[in-house]
Amino acid sequence: MPFIFKKSSLPEVILVESKIFPDERGNFFEMHKKSDFEKVGIKEEFVQTSVSHSKKNVLRGLHFQKSPHGQAKLIMAASGRILDIAVDMRKSSPNFGKWVGEELSGSNSRMLYIPTGFAHGFLCLSDEAVVVYKMSREYSPESDAGVVWNDPRFGIGWPTKDPILSKKDATLPKFEKAFYFD
Repeated sequence: MPFIFKKSSLPEVILVESKIFPDERGNFFEMHKKSDFEKVGIKEEFVQTSVSHSKKNVLRGLHFQKSPHGQAKLIMAASGRILDIAVDMRKSSPNFGKWVGEELSGSNSRMLYIPTGFAHGFLCLSDEAVVVYKMSREYSPESDAGVVWNDPRFGIGWPTKDPILSKKDATLPKFEKAFYFD
């Protein structure tokens, strides 16, 4: 199997390591193979792929789509380095409000699978980064939601206190006022 799947401290969030096949031309690896993902219980049909390009200290998030348009995501840094974060927004979960983070980079072939019900965001750690997102549902503007990146409730160890934010991300609500999944 070209993938290694590792459960994170939030068991539904899965770190995916892809086997890299290097040769004199460079390298090759698979980002997603439905049959291998299904063997570990990831049965999402990814229907949208998006790409972002960010400069150092750009923080995107923490975003999610409200029901009924909730999205599962598979995140990969195609180039550069990011700190990728997932926060459990499911009221019924024993991990409600807890977060997990992983460093993803263009050279480590690591990806993060984030199921529906989790907020997602990342901080660009390198001079720039290109991030690829595979999503289980198409983006729906009316379902767009989020929670502020620096809410003290989470205690996320962001390596900067002064990230570059969009106007939207700077004004996202605190956890107590955010939408939660049932």
